[in-house]
Amino acid sequence: MMQWGRVKLNPWQQAAVAVGSAVGALLDPRRADLIAALGETTGKPAFERVLQRMKSSPEGRAMLLERPRVISAQVGHAWDLPENTFGAAYARFMGSRNFSPDDRPPVRFMDTDELAYVAMRAREVHDFWHTLFNLPTNLIGESALKVIEFEQMYLPMCMLSVVGGTARFSEKQRTLFFKHYFPWAVKAGMQCTDLMCVYYEKHFHEDLEDVRRKWGIIPAPPVPK
Repeated sequence: MMQWGRVKLNPWQQAAVAVGSAVGALLDPRRADLIAALGETTGKPAFERVLQRMKSSPEGRAMLLERPRVISAQVGHAWDLPENTFGAAYARFMGSRNFSPDDRPPVRFMDTDELAYVAMRAREVHDFWHTLFNLPTNLIGESALKVIEFEQMYLPMCMLSVVGGTARFSEKQRTLFFKHYFPWAVKAGMQCTDLMCVYYEKHFHEDLEDVRRKWGIIPAPPVPK
């Protein structure tokens, strides 16, 4: 059984953490810990719905039983896979940005181990989704992915992040986002499979384009010149 170091909050404390996290995250979007706290304190109903969907899915049930983690010790073999595979594409995405799978903040504010695992899984598959949708990690790319995450999980934090992100755009970025990325993200998030019920690590060895087709993934279109 995994120990998550959970913190029990009464409703007033939960509201205070949510408000404080929201304000702090808007002031500094790089604060992953604040964004994580906001997601947990406002997202319990959404995570409960995701949990039920996972329990109804063969791969979802396998994940809940085996509790895979997206950490170096468990996904490091992706770096050794053939170039055309999903796993190799994920490794290239991480390596080209000098990212580590071990950098995600822990879950602290979920009521049960099961919900804590779902919240952690949602956090840890983020870079798989970047890889599959071919989205950059700049402010526009992250905002577009948050639209897809909202459509997949209905987490309030995702929509708050989109609002906060777009508020920081320049006029040119805002035009590009709402004309180019936002319509694509709405369609992509609705068309693809239930991404929280995919056991990604079991598909690392498969061809990237094959898994995109299988899961109904529409990669981000090229930016118009």
